[in-house]
Parts: sequence; structure tokens; C-alpha cells
Amino acid sequence: MLQLRLLAKNNTRKKINDNYCRVRRILWIILLINIAVAAVKIAVGSIIKSSSMTADGFHSLTDGSSNIIGLIGIRLASKPVDTDHPYGHGKFETLSGLFISGLLFLLSGNIIIEAVRKFISPITPDITMESLIVLLGTLLVNILVSILEYKKGKELDSSILISDSMHTRSDIFISLGVLITLGAIKLGLPSFVDAAASLVVAGFILHAGYEIFKINRDILVDKAAIDVDHIKSIAMSFDDVMDTHSIRSRGDKNALFIDMHIMTKPDLNIEQSHHLVHCIEDKIREDITQNAQVTAHIEPYEDSNAHIHTENHN
Repeated sequence: MLQLRLLAKNNTRKKINDNYCRVRRILWIILLINIAVAAVKIAVGSIIKSSSMTADGFHSLTDGSSNIIGLIGIRLASKPVDTDHPYGHGKFETLSGLFISGLLFLLSGNIIIEAVRKFISPITPDITMESLIVLLGTLLVNILVSILEYKKGKELDSSILISDSMHTRSDIFISLGVLITLGAIKLGLPSFVDAAASLVVAGFILHAGYEIFKINRDILVDKAAIDVDHIKSIAMSFDDVMDTHSIRSRGDKNALFIDMHIMTKPDLNIEQSHHLVHCIEDKIREDITQNAQVTAHIEPYEDSNAHIHTENHN
């Protein structure tokens, strides 16, 4: 039995390391794509003197910066458990998400400042059909990257990939806004529309930054990771479990920690109780995630109604 549990623990560690390796490969691929997309947008935006397209290009460049931060975070998070980090290094991935959020807040501030300058001294963009085609092409790339990255983030339970995909998703709406704005100026609308579009870009970036911050904040402050009723239903599916209470959970599916009090039949001995806890842990891992670690406090169940009945009889 002990050998089987050690084997299961080793398999779990191997799966986590494999996940980190896959996340790392995905981030490298997306980094190269983001750098290429950003370079094209900035170059075209500078040529046609479009502040909104240039802002969109620098936003795409921060996508590359966030990929680099993610790579650093994943490298640190993949380190094994040690004396100083008995719960592992997984929250370095979460910290990376917060850094990405901070970069977005800073970038949005810079874009707002630039937009105000454009309002004061407006410049009419030199819009060509080629620039519109370039913008449309990068938009399609962002759509593809966002969909694939989010799908992989869910598959690998990676907060970094999910955060980064939300970042990239904001690019889709931003690029759409820029595309519409340039088209509107081409049709004769005043040039200050371009500066106004930059403010919209900043708004999308702020929103993306807040959403990323919120996701990673919840992990760091140990928000409940799993619904209490779900955990209770798993424990109560065992005949020897009479009741549960004080159920808590924290972390994410790559490193989920659950502690709970389990009330069992009073006649269970230590060995039976120990076996029961391991069975509950195995069931939780099967139903929720293989990376769950369960700490259970065993208590003998006492029927309060029977106790009251006995006291009345006496």
C-alpha cells in the first residue's frame, strides 16, 4: 500500500513538471508571435502617424513582456518542494500574473498621456489600404492566439496561460476599435477620433489588468478554491462517514490544499480511520484534481438525539 502511494505521488509530481514544460513551450511560441505582431503594428503606426495603431502595437509588445515574466515565473514555480517551501513554489506563477497586471496598469497610463497630447496637437494619420490590411492580419493572429492559449490554459490548469490569453483577448477588441477608427477617418471624420480611440485602448487595457489582478489575487489571499458542498458530498459518499464540518480549501488545481473534520462511526479503530482518510483523498483526487493534498481530523460521531433521549430516560 505504501509503495502504491509513493508511486502515485511520484506520478503526480511528474505530471506537474510535464505541465510546466508544456506551458513553457507555449509561452515561447506566443512570445515570438507577439514580438512579430508588435513590430508590424508599431512600424505601420509610425509610418501613417496613427497614435491608436502605435498604442495598439506597444500593447502587443507588452504581451511579449508578459510572456517573459511568465517564463521566469514558470521556471521558479517548477522547482520541487524544499525545506523553505514545504508547500512548493507554485505561487511564483501567481506572482507572475500580478506583475503582468501591473505592466498593463502602467501601459494604460502612458497611453492616456499620449492621447491627451494628441488632443492638444492632433495629427491626421496617413491611412493606406496596406495599413488596414496589416491591421486586419494581426487581428486574425490575435484571435487565433487568444483562443488556443485560453484552451491550453484550461487544459493545463495554468493561471499564467489563462491570464495571458485574457491579455491577448483585449488586443482583439482594441484592434477592432483601431480598425474602425482608421476607417472612420478615411471616410472623413476629424483626426481627434484617433486620440479618442487611444483612450478606449487604455480603457480595455485597464479592464484586462484588473481581471488578471483579480484572478491571481484570489489565489494569493487563499480564496476558497472548491465549493464546500462538493467536498462534503465526496466525503459523505463513504458509509463510515457520518458527518463533516470545518471544510476549507485553497490554491488551484496545480496545487490544491484541503483540510476538513470527518466524523466517523465511533467503533472505527486507528488503522480503519487511517485507511478511510486515504480513500477519501483518492476520491477527491479522482473527482477534482490529482494534485490535491487532503488533511483530515477524525472525530467520533455522536448522535445528539440519542444522547438527549438517554438523559430524559434517566
